[in-house]
Amino acid sequence: MTTTAAVRRQSFARRLYRWAGAVEDGAILRAAFFVMFAGTLSVLYIDYRELTAAETTGLVTPNQPVLPAFDPDSPGVAPGPEVKTDFETLKRPLSIALATGGVLDLTGTIDVGAAERFAAEVAARGEYVKTVALNSPGGSVEDALAIGALIREKGFATSVASGALCASSCPLVLAGGAERHAAAGAAIGVHQIYATVKPGALPVGISAAGDAMSDAQKTTAVITRHLSAMGVDPALWLHALETPPDRLYYLSAEELKALRLVTDGQAAEL
Repeated sequence: MTTTAAVRRQSFARRLYRWAGAVEDGAILRAAFFVMFAGTLSVLYIDYRELTAAETTGLVTPNQPVLPAFDPDSPGVAPGPEVKTDFETLKRPLSIALATGGVLDLTGTIDVGAAERFAAEVAARGEYVKTVALNSPGGSVEDALAIGALIREKGFATSVASGALCASSCPLVLAGGAERHAAAGAAIGVHQIYATVKPGALPVGISAAGDAMSDAQKTTAVITRHLSAMGVDPALWLHALETPPDRLYYLSAEELKALRLVTDGQAAEL
């Protein structure tokens, strides 16, 4: 049995040797190349999956915009007034607190769900509210629109105090006031809207780009209708469309009045 097995192994080895000798060197090189190529693709695929996962994680950030700089590329635009609230406070989810004199203070980022909390506060203590005071870097456009609409429904006034900030989507809330006030030294600015990406939903391809463009146009239409319904000149949003999301277009006192974002000019102090 052992001798027969040895003979068979030797016979197989001779056949393999003859086959190798008959194969052209070019064919061997091509085969080796394809093996190496397949291995490289496998490694790249693994790296791609890891990179995609990392990118998806990186894109999913809390809806907490930071205070961007003014846009130096916009002619005639200067840095906004000094914001006296520290950035860490502005980054926190929107706090809603009833102060004295019928003032409802909204401070911080307009996070997803802020509109529901605001509605609950109005349902519980809305009879005491006269003015909604804003100090926010913006955040969720959908929530800002809902808060602004409820403010108008209830007939509240809105205000931005000296040293306070109302940026990004916050002016959509300011627009909701039946009366709208901004103190001298209030920092009010706009910029382009942007979207965050949910885990496992990293958009790719032409179709995804088309969907993103469609969503942006729909959102712009909703914002334009909101501003018109609130009695604010929709031209306000042109400044937002022209300003990158990492910059701010700060509105001057003259622009605030001309665009009807304020109803009484700027008071000396609030």
